Amino acid sequence: MKTPILIMALAMLAPSSPVLAQDSAPQPVKRVLFFSKSVAYIHSVIRPPLENFAAAPSGEVPGLAFKVLKELGDKNAIAFTFSKDGSLFSKDYLSQFDAFFFITTGDLTQVGDDGQPPMTPEGKAALLDAIAQGKGFIGSHCASDTFHSPGGKTMVAARFVADANPDPYIRMIGGEFMIHGAQQPSHLVVADGAFPGVSALAPDNDAKEEWYTLKNFAPDLHVVLVQDTSGMEGWMYARPAYPSTWAHLYGKGRVFYTSMGHRDDMWRSAAFQSVLLGGINWAVGRSDADLTPNLDKVAPGASKLPAWPGPNAN
Repeated sequence: MKTPILIMALAMLAPSSPVLAQDSAPQPVKRVLFFSKSVAYIHSVIRPPLENFAAAPSGEVPGLAFKVLKELGDKNAIAFTFSKDGSLFSKDYLSQFDAFFFITTGDLTQVGDDGQPPMTPEGKAALLDAIAQGKGFIGSHCASDTFHSPGGKTMVAARFVADANPDPYIRMIGGEFMIHGAQQPSHLVVADGAFPGVSALAPDNDAKEEWYTLKNFAPDLHVVLVQDTSGMEGWMYARPAYPSTWAHLYGKGRVFYTSMGHRDDMWRSAAFQSVLLGGINWAVGRSDADLTPNLDKVAPGASKLPAWPGPNAN
């Protein structure tokens, strides 16, 4: 068995705000595989400057997500294994983890832009089966830009359309990325303030981020945060409010996803770290939450997708 890629330069980064444990009582360690293979665009928060994430002579350091998760894990009894090696995915390999955390892009059965080993189709099936049998899953940002449905990001009659048969991974994660516009401040409506970690997000939150516009929402989603599209710039946001962060079950497995996580300042944010840690703790079974499907109630127009205004549109 190959050795997973390990972080070797984590101590060279320091978040700008303290990372606090959500539960100070001793608790059993949970093992989480943080998988960050990029077949397409490689996000800076997971970009290694050299092989094995070693610091470059110029002083470059690994992406901030690795440092933040290492500190969150150390303070909350979560042992993260950091890897980009898809060839490791098998029933036996995955069995050692309590949950899987993805920041990934594209068809992970391909080598792609980062040159890291791909999954096999059998490895993908093993992942989905492990979740269905009770392992947890956490996805941030581009995890929804992974294993696209047959329709993918295509349009019909200049309009994005939902897929009648989404990819099995998309059915698992609960929604699919279509496109994003310019990074800009936007407001997230708190649909479930009782969900673990969400209380740290102020009701009047207004953060700058690369906001995804999404489709193919699973009907059983319990929406935690809703993307408020009012006042947003860009034709891709000319649609009713839609889910941004949610939880649901995939078989016996707990699945949590948030579209946040592109920008370094988001990863440094104590509020984002709290939401993320809450989702992780819920996914590994440390906390419970109301999972009543609420998509139709909190984002009733989510299925109305934006129309493309033409090649000269911004």
